[in-house]
Amino acid sequence: MAKSVLYMSMSLDGFITGPDNGPANGPAAGGLRLHQWLGEPVSEHPHFDPPGLSGQVFAEVMATGAVVVGRKTFDYAGHWGGDHHGVPIFVPTRGTPPEPQSAWVHYVPDAATAMREAKAAAGDHDVMVHGAGLAQSLLRKGLLDELEIQLIPVLLGKGRRLFGAGRIDLEPRRVLDAPGVTHLRYRVAS
Repeated sequence: MAKSVLYMSMSLDGFITGPDNGPANGPAAGGLRLHQWLGEPVSEHPHFDPPGLSGQVFAEVMATGAVVVGRKTFDYAGHWGGDHHGVPIFVPTRGTPPEPQSAWVHYVPDAATAMREAKAAAGDHDVMVHGAGLAQSLLRKGLLDELEIQLIPVLLGKGRRLFGAGRIDLEPRRVLDAPGVTHLRYRVAS
């Protein structure tokens, strides 16, 4: 059965973007250091091939069968050109949704609907979750199964925090120490 897994790069002080994050600057503005573990794109359409353990983690990301992404993250990322590794993308959206950028993009009314439809679409594959606000909402509702955090050894000081207030217990599943990043995997405790 599909699991919902948050995949996010985060600074040691808890930020997933730099202070200049915004629609004109993209999600990594001021925080590009958080994504250096991926290496340089190897093709025009952002595709990466990081070496070693980071490559293993990236392969897991690319094996997911659907994506649930927060609207702000989706907009700031330029909608990924309407395609995130050839799988359905579900975007919780309040109000009247815009026209989808491609047949892969599905605007849905809320996070629970997004997760239900994404798990159905993913089949036996996991569902990639992306976005801080969405992650917080899914955690509060008990709809997030695991967290895969790429912990980067940098203190940004400002930006967008991944987690808000509130206690959530986690069970460590895996720690992979790779050059420039520690990949941390947790199961959300029931």
